[in-house]
Amino acid sequence: MTEIYPNEEQKTLFDAACEARKKAYTPYSHFKVGAALLTKDGRIYTGCNIENAAFSPTNCAERTAVFKAVSEGDTSFSAICIVGALEGRPLDFCGPCGVCRQVLREFCDPDTFLVLLGREDGRMRIYTLSELLPQGFGPSDLA
Repeated sequence: MTEIYPNEEQKTLFDAACEARKKAYTPYSHFKVGAALLTKDGRIYTGCNIENAAFSPTNCAERTAVFKAVSEGDTSFSAICIVGALEGRPLDFCGPCGVCRQVLREFCDPDTFLVLLGREDGRMRIYTLSELLPQGFGPSDLA
């Protein structure tokens, strides 16, 4: 894990994730999350968390972004930026849940794919997916 102030590309992802977070539907937890997924060819797909009264149908911001990209034919990703916090509180480092880590593993090289966690003061923590999902199970395990 590295903590940095972001470069221009990372700042663009952070800004996109912050904008996506504004659209989060969180009437139960009030924990709003936004994500911005960068494809290898430079496109950005955003997502927000969408809650449901039955809880299990809730979808995280990261999966919303991935599913949006895949539904548009993009499956080659290089990074994702995630921002989140309780409504009304400053953004703090917010890592992806285990399910989202597994979904990312389906499409991303765990050793090169970057997960950027943004904070209100502009700092970021950067991880590789393999740091967040060591020994993850992926498509190659079924080959």
